[in-house]
Amino acid sequence: MPLSRQRRFPRSRASVRAARVFVHQVLSDWDRVDRLDDVELCVSELATNALLHGVPPGRQYCVTLTLDGPLVRLAVRDTGDHPVPTCPPAPDACSGRGLFLARELADDLGITEHPVGKTVWVTFKTESRRGTP
Repeated sequence: MPLSRQRRFPRSRASVRAARVFVHQVLSDWDRVDRLDDVELCVSELATNALLHGVPPGRQYCVTLTLDGPLVRLAVRDTGDHPVPTCPPAPDACSGRGLFLARELADDLGITEHPVGKTVWVTFKTESRRGTP
């Protein structure tokens, strides 16, 4: 049976750090730290994108972690209507690389559109320190 943990975060820059701490605590509790750096970096990028492009003033975004066998799924849901970019940024652009970085770090990445907002999710194949999936 999959395990799942979820937390909502306010629309503030400090919430990105809080999302990283949440991910660290949950993956440590689940003994899934072999890809911890990658998952923490992805939650930073996805949460930052949610803040910049997806969370209207006064709203929150939601981070969900799910463990199903060896797979950890990180999902960040916002309530905004800003579309997710499909093209990489220009080589000289100062920003816009977060989603593409997440795509490189994760084993899979997807976007689920909702009537209000969207969820950007990534998955990671992990192992526990005990060597069991």
